[in-house]
Amino acid sequence: MTVGRHLTKYRHQFLSLNRRRRLGLEQSVASLLLTRTEPNTREEPKMKIGIIGAGQTGGTLTRRFSALGHEVFVANSRGPETLAGLAGETGATPVSVREAARSGQVVIVTIPEKNISKLPRDLFEGVPDNVVVVDTGNYYPQQRDGRIDGIENGSTESRWVSQQLGRPVIKAFNNIHAEHLLKFGQVPGTPGRIALPVAGDDKKAKAIVLKLIDDLGFDGVDAGGLDESWQQQPGTPVYGSDFDADGVRKALARANKERTAKWRAVQQS
Repeated sequence: MTVGRHLTKYRHQFLSLNRRRRLGLEQSVASLLLTRTEPNTREEPKMKIGIIGAGQTGGTLTRRFSALGHEVFVANSRGPETLAGLAGETGATPVSVREAARSGQVVIVTIPEKNISKLPRDLFEGVPDNVVVVDTGNYYPQQRDGRIDGIENGSTESRWVSQQLGRPVIKAFNNIHAEHLLKFGQVPGTPGRIALPVAGDDKKAKAIVLKLIDDLGFDGVDAGGLDESWQQQPGTPVYGSDFDADGVRKALARANKERTAKWRAVQQS
């Protein structure tokens, strides 16, 4: 074989080797990228969520949970036909109040405190015990609700709600402005990420709510049992705040159980 043929042969072998190496490198990179991105593309199981109330907080939660892919059933006091706009915007299913109470793994009650006692007394009759009921409400005696004796006599707002509904409840979403709930969610680990207190007696139910809060872009802070939920009621340091988790804990610790005059009923209310 001539020198020229030897050089041609070695050049072909060299180029073939380079092509194999490049192909192997490309396959390795592609495999690495798939391995890295696969966990982020796996969808977590979505939930069925019933929402009773379509005001500022109820409408915001309908929008946020629907956008996350949860199946949302929303109700108000005026009937499903009045929720066509919200349903068209979000993809949520408008239902009656009774249907909302029976449609979700989580049911969120987000109506004015004065209207809690107007809900059907048997609203949750037959609803499985493992369905989590969330109370987002606040008592505004002078501003909206008038006097509610049970609360004025010392019950926490959510304990009173629980008694009216005949169900254990988790108190959450009551201390944040609806607009902030809609717009200010951030990814986990973001410095200054807004935190929300969550109070309740059922640890499993509370864990579900804390996970939903994280999905919405906020840190959840365990605020103790339902009888400690006064720490996040109107007039307390955490109410209406946008504290991070450490700030929420400090605010809860500073709370005073005695209601100030602004948040107590007056004679004419």
